[in-house]
Amino acid sequence: MAITNFIGEVWAAQILQSLQKSLVYGQAGVINRDYEGDIKGKGDTCRITAHGPITIDNYDKSTGLSDPEELDDASTTLEIGQAKFFNFRIEDIDKAQMNVKLMESATRDAAYQLAEVADEYIAGIMAAQAGSAVGADGSDKIFDGTTDIVHDEILEVKQKLDEANVPSIGRWMVIPPWVSKVLMNEDIITTSIWSGAEKVMLNAQIGRLYGFDILMSNNVPNAAGDHYKVLAGTSRATTFADSVNETEGYRPDKFFADALRGLHCYGAKCIDPSCLCVLTCAPS
Repeated sequence: MAITNFIGEVWAAQILQSLQKSLVYGQAGVINRDYEGDIKGKGDTCRITAHGPITIDNYDKSTGLSDPEELDDASTTLEIGQAKFFNFRIEDIDKAQMNVKLMESATRDAAYQLAEVADEYIAGIMAAQAGSAVGADGSDKIFDGTTDIVHDEILEVKQKLDEANVPSIGRWMVIPPWVSKVLMNEDIITTSIWSGAEKVMLNAQIGRLYGFDILMSNNVPNAAGDHYKVLAGTSRATTFADSVNETEGYRPDKFFADALRGLHCYGAKCIDPSCLCVLTCAPS
């Protein structure tokens, strides 16, 4: 739709942009980019080599060592299966009527919208591939604001990760705003005075609880409209790789206008699902 509302009028010196969510799941500290490499476009794959656990045996000085064991091949493939684009134009007549940098503003918003779609995609991958779970759709693991149950279920998530030998350093949990309200009303989330001596806060982090960096997001996966998939884990669990393959300005054939288009290719995979737990919960 062409921008025509303000032709013949004075344009404001600033552009009112849409409110934007905090992007959480795609940031360093929640995922890793260890295998990004050289991504050219959709359909590319990255082969990730791994191995099973090493066997420990008793040493006998009379017989010596046993033959070396052959490592199990536990390799996996990260596929770049997503390709998203933007493509917009600004009419020459619109440019003549305004005194603001509309193209720059629109370009920034396009970049954000690409990241927003990727953030939701990563969250969905995590929810589907998590190695352990507390509750499920239709189960009784649903809380309605009763603090004891909230605490118990978050502690149960912690227990799942502890039993899977997930490192305690770098643990995070992403909650929706309504869960944040419950926890903050009870004043159980600890917050630090962030200074140069503290580690850098993650985007959308609101504090810490039970060893987790607590992050808040409106992109928490939501099944059936009321069953939220609260995810917790470490960055070891999920790898993400992306590339902005094309960004180009051009003059569209049928319009007196400047246009800009871009292509974002990416993929995500849980390469160590044991380091990820999903809690299904819902408000009453």
